[in-house]
Amino acid sequence: MAPTQLPLYSFLVFSLYIYISISFASAILHPVDYLTLQSIHRSMSDLPGSKFFSSWDFTTDPCTTFTGVSCSGGRIVSLSLGDPRAGSAGLAGTLPASIGRLTALTDLSLVPGRVTGTIPPSIFRLPNLRFLALSSNLLSGRLPDSFSPFLRTIDISSNRLSGFLPASLFHLRDLTTLIMSHNRFVGRLPNQVSSPLIHLDLKNNLLSGQIPTLPSSLQYLSLSSNHLSGQVETSLAKLVNLNYLDLSFNLLSGWIPGALFSFPIRSLHLQRNSFSGHLIPTSPVHEGALLDLSYNQLTGTIPKELSMAGTIYLNSNKFFGEVPGEFVQRLMEGKIRLLYLQHNYLTKMVITSGAAIPVSASVCVQDNCMVPPVELSSCPVRSGRRKSRPAWQCNVWAKG
Repeated sequence: MAPTQLPLYSFLVFSLYIYISISFASAILHPVDYLTLQSIHRSMSDLPGSKFFSSWDFTTDPCTTFTGVSCSGGRIVSLSLGDPRAGSAGLAGTLPASIGRLTALTDLSLVPGRVTGTIPPSIFRLPNLRFLALSSNLLSGRLPDSFSPFLRTIDISSNRLSGFLPASLFHLRDLTTLIMSHNRFVGRLPNQVSSPLIHLDLKNNLLSGQIPTLPSSLQYLSLSSNHLSGQVETSLAKLVNLNYLDLSFNLLSGWIPGALFSFPIRSLHLQRNSFSGHLIPTSPVHEGALLDLSYNQLTGTIPKELSMAGTIYLNSNKFFGEVPGEFVQRLMEGKIRLLYLQHNYLTKMVITSGAAIPVSASVCVQDNCMVPPVELSSCPVRSGRRKSRPAWQCNVWAKG
């Protein structure tokens, strides 16, 4: 090589060295995040059938080779622990407190498994955390009093968590999805909820007291299988965007607001409460909806507006009078798939002679103040064998 070319050659080699050094340095994971991954690997393990940790080779770059790890700028921003494919085995062990040192983390998820112990409070307070999903494990303990202000989704359902629900949780400015069902939470819901919730699921806990006023942004609300009591007119009045509502298996009482039936609800579950009074819908229910008002103390005649539903449980109430013709017509048209009216005080159901209920429909009207049509025999076993009520129970309801 000519002497005049050596300076140029040396410059090119030096430039290449600098480029490789900078590129390699930018790919290095922050030491705190690296040590946290090691801590996770020590604290957690694959259940039989899971191979999630098989790719966690600490002689390689975690950001490019570790399953479930996503990075940006040398920091971990997303951590998905376990194989998310349906039917895959999960993980065992505990969640290490060191996860709370991943300050750039925005998403943290854990697949269903057998992870035990508490959720370290530092995880809830991660400064950039937006998505937290730790459902269907064996996590226990109480929730902290403070949370990341940027949380949008929290799913800690189907665990063994207990204690009171922190009021601060319901005032997070970005929180739209809160799922904490199937746990052991106790106490009352906070009097005010300012978070812009769209999906709220607290079913199967031990919550008590009244339902507070909730944000009108809600589209999905499930509070079933708790010990909630009181009336619901005020708390439900503004939930005009609801398409799913489940308040079943509680101790709720009073009237069911007529405006509720005008909401775009496709699935309404109010069964197994102590609701009473007449139903006065302000408009027909959503066509084809599921409607379950069974096992309450509802009375009066059955509103024709309910006939637009496709699955209807009105059994075990105190309804009387004639079944509206609209129900019969939609039955014949195959638009009502299930109609349970048993255990009421109904006195008449007019079906045209020779008309046949579609075989796909399930209809039960036994144990009322009338002889049920012969064709209607699709009653559940638990309904008993009595076809009609005795006359002495029906005299007060008879309308001629």
